[in-house]
Amino acid sequence: MYNMMKAAVFEELNVMTVKEVPLPVVGDDDALMRVRTCAICGSDIRIFHNGHPEVQTPTIIGHEVCGDIVAVGKNVTKLRVGDRVALGADIPCGQCAMCQEGHGNYCENKQGLGHSNPGGFAEYCLINGFMLRSGPVQIIPDHMTYEQGAVAEPLGCILNGMEHAKPKLNDIAVIMGAGPIGCMMIPVLYRFGCAKVIITDPNKNRLELAKRFMADSYICSSEEDVIKRVLDETDGLGAHLVITANPSWQSHVDAMKMVRIQGTVCLFGGLPQGRKIPEFDTNVIHYKELTVTGSHGSLPRQHKAAVEMIASGKIDIDPIITHRFPLDQINDAFAAAEGQQGMKVIVTP
Repeated sequence: MYNMMKAAVFEELNVMTVKEVPLPVVGDDDALMRVRTCAICGSDIRIFHNGHPEVQTPTIIGHEVCGDIVAVGKNVTKLRVGDRVALGADIPCGQCAMCQEGHGNYCENKQGLGHSNPGGFAEYCLINGFMLRSGPVQIIPDHMTYEQGAVAEPLGCILNGMEHAKPKLNDIAVIMGAGPIGCMMIPVLYRFGCAKVIITDPNKNRLELAKRFMADSYICSSEEDVIKRVLDETDGLGAHLVITANPSWQSHVDAMKMVRIQGTVCLFGGLPQGRKIPEFDTNVIHYKELTVTGSHGSLPRQHKAAVEMIASGKIDIDPIITHRFPLDQINDAFAAAEGQQGMKVIVTP
């Protein structure tokens, strides 16, 4: 094996350069993955343009990763050379107070693939001993593709959101945002027993792409009053569950108006730095007796569940993958993802 590899190095804000960098050194407790696929997440785009407190440039980002194990340290027993492995992003220690309470995504010592640790937009990715001990490292079966393995990471985040949103049998659910996350939520909500799923987005082209996921209704919020339409489709009562799967503050405000009495609003999509702070009358929460919850990241057990759901065929996520680019075209790949030309964009080193 050569001692150099090709990587897309995040040099500074808005600058990504493909270059030769040293191959990671594999310690006694580490493993080395040959990256086969790394999908672009909306958070990668935000980091690229706005940075992140945990990301120190120059570095390698990318956290939706799948590939093959090519080397293991002498103390490693969890993996062996040749294993096909999917990785998640949030790496808890498993020992701190938050981890002991089951909140590993708020671990006091958390590491992050593509954040504090170099990520997957490279030919190789180091899985350090910390991640091997308690992180989201899942061996995938032979029939599961590398692309499916990469997209298990965002599906794990969706499963975390479902634990907070608690969709119930016969619920009417609204997803605000027809991007990759919003579209992946559609079959998940049906699996949880929802009777009707409505999806909204201001981008009409996105909604057309989203129709392959067979929601009940598609509403273009730039062309009609989305709140009125949701109320019309729910006999004036509103939806049982509204999920904001986008980075728009306005969706937080609108969600409170389209959810029914004693319903739930899940603020799934984070807002970018420097955004306007949403303003809404908290009496709406009071008098409608609403449950308002957030969702951030995922736990290793949720990443494991996502891999198993895809491998078993319970969730078909293949339609979400619309674009593929080689590593040399990383900037074109980011432009395609940011330009909403399709759904999930895959980079193949």
